[in-house]
This record gives sequence, C-alpha cells and structure tokens, in this order.
Amino acid sequence: MAKLTKKQKEAHSKVDANKIYNLEEAAALVKQINTTKFDASVDLAVRLGVDPRKANQMVRGVVSLPHGTGKDVKVLALVTPDKEAEAKEAGADYVGLDEYLQKIKEGWTDVDVIVTMPAVMGKLGPLGRVLGPRGLMPNPKSGTVTMDIGKAVAEVKAGKIDFKVDKYGIVHAAIGKVSFDAQKIKENATELIQTLNKLKPTAAKGVYVKSIYMSSTMSPGIAIDTKTN
Repeated sequence: MAKLTKKQKEAHSKVDANKIYNLEEAAALVKQINTTKFDASVDLAVRLGVDPRKANQMVRGVVSLPHGTGKDVKVLALVTPDKEAEAKEAGADYVGLDEYLQKIKEGWTDVDVIVTMPAVMGKLGPLGRVLGPRGLMPNPKSGTVTMDIGKAVAEVKAGKIDFKVDKYGIVHAAIGKVSFDAQKIKENATELIQTLNKLKPTAAKGVYVKSIYMSSTMSPGIAIDTKTN
C-alpha cells in the first residue's frame, strides 16, 4: 500500500471511520478533505442489494443533476446532414457521420458522450468493441438514441448523466466538483439517490440501498446514512 502524504493523513484524520454522516455533513466534509491542486470530482458510490447478472435486477438509468457535473462534457453527434444544424445549435462539440465513424474505427474516442439517431445505429454496431468498453455506445434508454437530437445534446451539456450498476452491485457517478458549494453537492447527490430508489427492481429482495459513500478524487470515502434524502 502506498504511503499517505502529510495532506492525505490530515484528510483521513478528519473522517470518522465509525460515523455514518448525513448528506449535509458529507457534502461539507468532502470539500474539507480534498488534497488535490485541481478542481477534483465529487463521486458517489452506492452499493445496491441486487444481482446484476440477472436481467430483472439490472439497475440502469439517467438523471439530470440540478447543478450539472461541473465538467465540460464533449459531445459527438453522429447524424445525417439534415440534423447537423440542430446538433450544432444545441452545443455539440463534433457533428458529422461517416468521417467520425472512420475516426472511431481508427481508435479515436476523445469524447464523453455520443448522441445519434435510430437510423444510424446500424452503422455503430461494428464499432461496439471500441465504444462498449469505454461506455460510449449510445442507448435509447439513456436518451442518446433519438430523433430529438437538439434536446438530447442540450440535456447532456446541462448535466444529464447515465449510470449503470456494475458487476459488484455498485453504481458509481460523478455528481459535481469540490469547488461547488456544499448545498449544490448535497442537492445533486439527493437527485441521484432518489432516482436510484425509484428504479428499485421488483425482483430485488431484502435491503435495497446497502451503503452510500461520497469521496473526491484521491480522498477517503465518507459513509452516508442510507435513509438520507
């Protein structure tokens, strides 16, 4: 295990490992324990009582964070020529089709989200090996495969994120930056937690939200009361 720096030791000393914090306390504390010189992300890790290997217990969805993520999200709109102006007007960073499909085929993936149309999905299929592992494959459930390209691009730019439970039953999501004030961090976290609660699969038995941890980049995790909202 790597040795902790003086700043990291100080950060760890501020977090009581035996305490379960409420969201308001955690949002304030995560700002205090940040040790990076850059504007670190604030992340939420929610462990759910589901078995992701079973289709009827898969938890996946989208949430529009009220205060955005604080990150400048780079959006690629893969659209036909008649939709290009709409995508550009909504703020897409890259707009086009065949030239970008070729670039992706050659290994280019310098974007955060890809938005496209149902008619284009057939062309994206062969690129699944490149896009899938990076979480870039558009999906109708996350609103990134749609005819309303302008709306989809604008929502992503404004702070709409999609999430999916991993094989360990955990949902990881960036919910802001440490430069946000504590209230904004709390409200973004609340929005995600409430969305996860609404998505509880009927097949999930027992305790649904098992644990919630908040942290910033390289900081210790702060345990949050699972009944918080």
